[in-house]
Amino acid sequence: MRDSDGKGKGMNRNYQKELDRTLTRLKEEKQVKSLLLHSCCAPCSSYVIEYLSSYFKITVFYYNPNIYPKEEYGKRAEEQMRFIQKFPAKYPVEFLCGAFDSGKYYEAVKGFEQEKEGGERCLRCYRLRLLETVKAASRLGSDYFTTTLSISPLKNAVRLNEIGEELAAEYNVSYLNSDFKKRDGYKRSVELSKQYGLYRQDYCGCIFSKKEREAQEASKL
Repeated sequence: MRDSDGKGKGMNRNYQKELDRTLTRLKEEKQVKSLLLHSCCAPCSSYVIEYLSSYFKITVFYYNPNIYPKEEYGKRAEEQMRFIQKFPAKYPVEFLCGAFDSGKYYEAVKGFEQEKEGGERCLRCYRLRLLETVKAASRLGSDYFTTTLSISPLKNAVRLNEIGEELAAEYNVSYLNSDFKKRDGYKRSVELSKQYGLYRQDYCGCIFSKKEREAQEASKL
């Protein structure tokens, strides 16, 4: 939800503490729920899987039609599977690969192609990926769904949680509120990426972020 000044009502919420309360409750109730975890890439998922696999039976949902080019999509999907196979999770972690449908992405961000990373184009991309995630969670009968996207310092955790909650109400699947960059989550993801030799890309994934990064690098020359 948005205030009249355009700011999210979640600005004053501590999503890490909300996650703490959920995990504490599940532990006290001795419940192991199922979680559909949307992942943008293996490095971002590494800490999240390490963190949450002690509480949930996780299915990692790799759905990112924003990624450019198609070869990059396949490369990230393969790296995601490799990490899941190697990581010694307490509860089994499964993998579900979504279709590469770039047309949906370009339609979703039409008119906002030239915005800088973090603007309306990105918010529309968040919604597209979370929408497909909640639909998949509903089909699978998952207890919860969430995304790894909030681990990035460049991603808007407030808007991600707001979108997640809106979709949760619409599809009747619980959204796991979170801000995975907290408590050095991003730093830990970098450490795990090095430990497991994960491929780390230097741009978000879409052609627009790729061009923006290339322009930034060119300006340093």
